[in-house]
Amino acid sequence: MLERYFIRPDTVDRIRASWIGEPIERYVGWLTEHRYSTRNVFRRVPILVRFGTFAAGRGATRWDELPAHVDAFVADWVQARGNQADPATRRKVGLDVRNAVEQMLTVALPDHAATNRRPHAPDPFRRQAAGFFTYLREERGLRDASIRHYGHFLRGFEGYLGRVGCHDLKDLTPLLLSAFVTKSAGRFGRTAMIGLCSALRVFLRYLHRERAVDRDLAHGVEPPQVYRLAELPRSITWDEVRRMLETVDRRAPVGRRDYAILLLLITYGLRAREVAGLTLDDLDWKRERLHVRERKADHVALYPLSPIVGEAIVDYLRQGRPQTADRHLFFRHLAPHRPLTYAAVSSLASHYLHKAGIPVHRAGSHTLRHTCVQRLVDAGFPLKTIGDYVGHRSASSTEVYAKVAIETLRNVALGDGEALP
Repeated sequence: MLERYFIRPDTVDRIRASWIGEPIERYVGWLTEHRYSTRNVFRRVPILVRFGTFAAGRGATRWDELPAHVDAFVADWVQARGNQADPATRRKVGLDVRNAVEQMLTVALPDHAATNRRPHAPDPFRRQAAGFFTYLREERGLRDASIRHYGHFLRGFEGYLGRVGCHDLKDLTPLLLSAFVTKSAGRFGRTAMIGLCSALRVFLRYLHRERAVDRDLAHGVEPPQVYRLAELPRSITWDEVRRMLETVDRRAPVGRRDYAILLLLITYGLRAREVAGLTLDDLDWKRERLHVRERKADHVALYPLSPIVGEAIVDYLRQGRPQTADRHLFFRHLAPHRPLTYAAVSSLASHYLHKAGIPVHRAGSHTLRHTCVQRLVDAGFPLKTIGDYVGHRSASSTEVYAKVAIETLRNVALGDGEALP
């Protein structure tokens, strides 16, 4: 495998002469299999050869001893090559070197792959409320991402109770809950505080249902006051949509992918998770339909496949999507070629909004979802139809757009009021 990249025989011999030459060559095979670029091989192999020499100089004689020398090697590398740079550059140098070494060890040492994985934080209140997260998953039907938010907030609550000496949930009082919420308000913003209070209320109701506490304390948790329909949707104009789409370089594979994703977000008002979950099986070319299966509450939507969207997807499939047996539609452009996550979809929407110089609060995929709804409002569609189109579970989610129905509001303002009920 080394001969595929290194033409000179003495270079190949020097790599194989290293006492970790076999793991390095195995790692090069792994890079090739996962379609890493040639420049990655050229950049990483010299680092790994030096790592072998460094570890041997510190007394390492077996491959399983290598992980113990990673931190020292990274520090030495940064000291020698990045000491004069600014902190951000030194940090990047260290991350690049660590990534190469850790990835090689993961490929060469199966046991290292298990020990190197970030440990999963234990569920809070496992002893006194062991079934809570099962309840969230099985009875309430929450997705893993939502359950992780519950774990994050309740882990902080558990830590707070430990610090104030409350080790039994039966000792909870409204005063303790109020003190925790007040303290958390100093660290979290309004949106996070709403999530925290919501998680606490659900948890407290569960405790009361399971008789872990004597009374329902959920009413003692007061979330921040939120006025219904108080905010405007963060949409952009159709001219700004055109500006954003014009910034996409559709000559490159990654540009073809991003263009198709942006059109899906704009045309159908899809959520980032719904775009990331699309597969080849969701495209019904014969009937010109698009299936969206990853909606909230396991709902499924069926849309007519727009010719413009279909052409963009075909262009990506022919000249952008990597060759893989995975049925997901959109993939990372750089190796390893894994399906895009919902965070990546939202991030690329934010990237193009900023690239086009479009000022918007909290730029992301939801900006384009709001823009799709705004377009339908301007076209005069009923709010119920719009809500069904974009997958709103409740009519109240769509009502906020009545505030930006400019033509309707203008007619009300200029009319004599006789047509009003």
